[in-house]
Amino acid sequence: MIGRWMGWFALVVGGAAAAAHDGRAAPAQKDAIAPVAGTAAAAGTRDARAYFTDLELRTHDGRQVRFYSDVLEGRTVLINVIYTNCRDACPLITQRLNEVRALIGERFGRDVHFVTLTSDPERDSPATLREFAAKQSADVAGWTFLTGERANVEHILKKLGQFSQTVEAHSTLLIAGNVGAKRWSKIRPDAPPLAIAERLTLLADADRTAAPR
Repeated sequence: MIGRWMGWFALVVGGAAAAAHDGRAAPAQKDAIAPVAGTAAAAGTRDARAYFTDLELRTHDGRQVRFYSDVLEGRTVLINVIYTNCRDACPLITQRLNEVRALIGERFGRDVHFVTLTSDPERDSPATLREFAAKQSADVAGWTFLTGERANVEHILKKLGQFSQTVEAHSTLLIAGNVGAKRWSKIRPDAPPLAIAERLTLLADADRTAAPR
């Protein structure tokens, strides 16, 4: 069962390592937004909690949360990776996501949630993440910044296909998904904000448009 989940989720994140923060490699996919569709996505196991794990993390406001049960379950999410000492790509991508948030409007925080994980948990404490979020005008309801024990963070990043050997080499690809509907897309960070917002809206509506089982 877990193998089937990993199989379809791998289609989402398979190109993640190709879009590194340091720009040493070009994105693997041709299109800015690459949906995962067809039988591979439909074949996922129900045991999403076991795949994504319920490891404990800390939010930027200091709350202890379980990754699947408290952050992902029942939501449409946009996931990205940053580190707060970054002076170029991470702030720029966060600002782009702010544009996306504005385009989503009142559905943000209700139908769509943003999840930002640090690639540098040893330096990025909850307080440090909160300072970064505030500076980027991203300390808002519906947007969760996550850190925690290094082993937990690294394990989750590996599950997402976003782990890198160094803090600076993390992937900049965005991962968007309707967790309950098992619909996912991988999105280049330079995709137009309107296109990202439209993709998130489509994903959020996936449960409503899916054919009855």
